This record gives sequence, C-alpha cells and structure tokens, in this order.
Amino acid sequence: MPTQNSVASVNAVNAFPAADSAAALAHFQASLQFETDCSDVHAAFASGTPGFVLLDVRSPALFDEGHVPGALNLPHGKIVASKLAPYPQDTLFVTYCAGPHCNGAARGALRLAQLGRPVKLMIGGITGWLDEGFSLTQAAAEREMLNAHD
Repeated sequence: MPTQNSVASVNAVNAFPAADSAAALAHFQASLQFETDCSDVHAAFASGTPGFVLLDVRSPALFDEGHVPGALNLPHGKIVASKLAPYPQDTLFVTYCAGPHCNGAARGALRLAQLGRPVKLMIGGITGWLDEGFSLTQAAAEREMLNAHD
C-alpha cells in the first residue's frame, strides 16, 4: 500500500515545500496576535469577563438586523479617538463584520491600530458566528450606548 509520501506527483498543495517547524511556529504564533475566532469570543463572553470590547463595524441598519450579543456598533468609517475616549488606552478591541467576504473588520482594526489601540480581528464575522451555531441578537441598546459618546 503506498504511503502519502511515496507518491511523487506535484500539485498545488505540495508545489511549495512546507516551512520548517521553527518558521511555522513563528508564523502561527504571530497570527494569533492579530486574530481570534468566533468560538473563543463566545467562550470569553460566556465567562462573564471577556477582557475586550467587541466592535461590530457594519452599518447601524445591519447591526439592528442581528449582531453578536455583547457587541457594540461602531462602523469602521466612524472609528475616531473621541468615540474611544471612554475606554482606557490599553483596552483590547476585537472587530468583526459580515464575514470572510467583507474587509470591514480589517478596516476597523487598521483604524484602531492607527489610533494606538490594541486590536484583534474576529475571523469569520457574522458568517462564522452563525456557522458555529451561535445566535444573534437584535437588541439596540449596544448601539445606543456607544453612540451616546458622539
């Protein structure tokens, strides 16, 4: 019976050799400094002490249609220092948007980083959240709370 390594065909997976273990370790460890996933965000909120502020960077209309429970709405184009003033400078923000087809979370994370704020991106966004089997809420209080700092 042939082993996986005994087949000498080249394809898109093996056309470039895998990085050595040290390089892979550095790469994947670094990636976790920039992103988190829906399951980890859900577990952090379930603990009662998440240790971060979750920002839904989509429009208020989309936020109102359904968002991650506990998220605050701040569209990525409206992330400015005055909106963040109520939060200590070392507050970790986690951004999300619609999903992998949307770069709003990256735009929001970029803006937060430009303002000197610690930030991670929740990979998967709403799509990932729903794929994990988690539910959305339509409570508007989270948006109103953040907009009170206008």
